[in-house]
Amino acid sequence: MGDTVNARLNESLAEAFKDDFLIGAAVNSRTIASQRDLLLQHYNSLTAENEMKFESLHPAEGTYTFEAADEIADFARENGKKLRGHTLVWHNQTPDWVFDDGHGGMADRETVLARMKSHIDTVVNRYKGTIYCWDVVNEAVTDDGEEWLRPSKWLHTVGEDFIAQAFRFAHEADPDAQLFYNDYNECNPGKREKIYRLVKSLQEQGAPIHGIGLQGHWSLFDPSLDDIRAAIERYASLGVNLQITEMDVSMFAFDDRRTDLIAPTDEMLRLQEQRYGQFFRLFREYKDVLTGVTFWGAADDYTWLDYFPVRGRKNWPLLFDTNQQPKGAYREVVSL
Repeated sequence: MGDTVNARLNESLAEAFKDDFLIGAAVNSRTIASQRDLLLQHYNSLTAENEMKFESLHPAEGTYTFEAADEIADFARENGKKLRGHTLVWHNQTPDWVFDDGHGGMADRETVLARMKSHIDTVVNRYKGTIYCWDVVNEAVTDDGEEWLRPSKWLHTVGEDFIAQAFRFAHEADPDAQLFYNDYNECNPGKREKIYRLVKSLQEQGAPIHGIGLQGHWSLFDPSLDDIRAAIERYASLGVNLQITEMDVSMFAFDDRRTDLIAPTDEMLRLQEQRYGQFFRLFREYKDVLTGVTFWGAADDYTWLDYFPVRGRKNWPLLFDTNQQPKGAYREVVSL
């Protein structure tokens, strides 16, 4: 038994789950250099953190800036890594020109749809054959309350069918790509039902949707395993693939705003090990429908949680520490 565990500890993350699902990491132009060895050893799937979002690729009408995205695509291709595309249509990080009529007002439905289609055609075609799946639409439902779809310029200018249209355009551009709807707070029972309703309605409209991305921005305290399991079961009942797309396990509850820690406590690390172990046991139970687990980062030396929700507060949410060395949580996960 001991020899078996030791052998597993010498495996990479990707090797440890090679019979279960892909293991991914979000990367950016800097981390493909600063974390290169770690990425090459432990991950078989990558996602561009911001470089493929609308404002990064298409800051002005007729102007595309592909350099950073191409660099990541080349890195994935040259090193035999799968690549997820993130994201085509989102209420955030979309430049104002997309919705502008040129006279200080909002453009009409046909104009915005044409701009959406042109963007999706151009971007998806550029990475066809390299990107195997796209987060087509990101975060389109509300967090709470009775309202269903998030108020956004997409919704205001196009109408509720902007989501179905985006999936149709993406499928036309690359019929072989897997197309996902992606969202956070995806295990909250109220929001879970809104996501379920949205994906079911897309299916009923004949939209080509193949999967749901559960972002997985979780913490030591939330969500509960029961809520995660219930969400996986509910979404899987729609007959689509699931992926955990942006996983990290924050050391802090969302409403914890303290800034006094310069290193995680032993108790935090212990709880993180326990949580990661529980999560990956659960993921393995659902490997028939769960096709990938992507972390939102590779190691604690770079994480967006250093800037959110408390700007400048260090967080330690990943399996590798600030020196890119394996943490107890890594050992817990690979020895399952």
